[in-house]
Amino acid sequence: MVARRRKRAARDPEDCIPSPPGYAAIPIKFSEKQQASHYLYVRAHGVRQGTKSTWPQKRTLFVLNVPPYCTEESLSRLLSSCGLVQSVELQEKPDLAESPKESRSKFFHPKPVPGFQVAYVVFQKPSGVSAALALKGPLLVSTESHPVKSGIHKWISDYADSMPDPEALRVEVDTFMEAYDQKIAEEEAKAKEEEGVPDEEGWVKVTRRGRRPVLPRTEAANLRVLERERRKRARKELLNFYAWQHRESKMEHLAQLRKKFEEDKQRIELLRAQRKFRPY
Repeated sequence: MVARRRKRAARDPEDCIPSPPGYAAIPIKFSEKQQASHYLYVRAHGVRQGTKSTWPQKRTLFVLNVPPYCTEESLSRLLSSCGLVQSVELQEKPDLAESPKESRSKFFHPKPVPGFQVAYVVFQKPSGVSAALALKGPLLVSTESHPVKSGIHKWISDYADSMPDPEALRVEVDTFMEAYDQKIAEEEAKAKEEEGVPDEEGWVKVTRRGRRPVLPRTEAANLRVLERERRKRARKELLNFYAWQHRESKMEHLAQLRKKFEEDKQRIELLRAQRKFRPY
């Protein structure tokens, strides 16, 4: 019996792939030269009853154990045989909400997540999810038509990409600042229109705009405020309030008088030595 199981496992190695319950395993290889396979664990994305999720139901594939060398483009290409892929998003950990679609910058982008990740693959049709669950491998990440850089070649490429074009960078910064200034101007105009206008319940919204200008929140202004508070506290401090303070102040005064007396004696001795001492 044991021998039959060993023969069956040696005959069908893909059927003995260990995977978490409810997940299907898809073997992938970085290239044809790699002998060992890496496994992606996939399942149809679903949430509990009563839980909201922005990912499209029945069209989203949840992928675990995504290696660092597998990008969104390569993952979309690997699963393109199952159907048209609408979007692919890599994340550090599972999330029920889809990240907001913001315009990605060529120069200012978030730091990539190191290590293994999870992925959400959205197909245009639900049949793509069922086809991905029945997908057999191994699939190749790096091919001759779609090579994926690794090792020192990837480091050189990343270093070259980290050197931005000054003119293109200036254009992107100017475009962003123009959009930001326009947004701030619209917000100020809207706040000015709503100032002093009661809402449906009769409440008036209090804003930062007023007759007197607000103190600028700069470092110099903060330092001036702190110095003013320090001087105010110093004026309010009670001197010689306790007995030990009064005693110490007397001792300090006596020490100063003795010091002055010794200095006067030395000055008189010096004048006598010079024979210029005139007591009257």
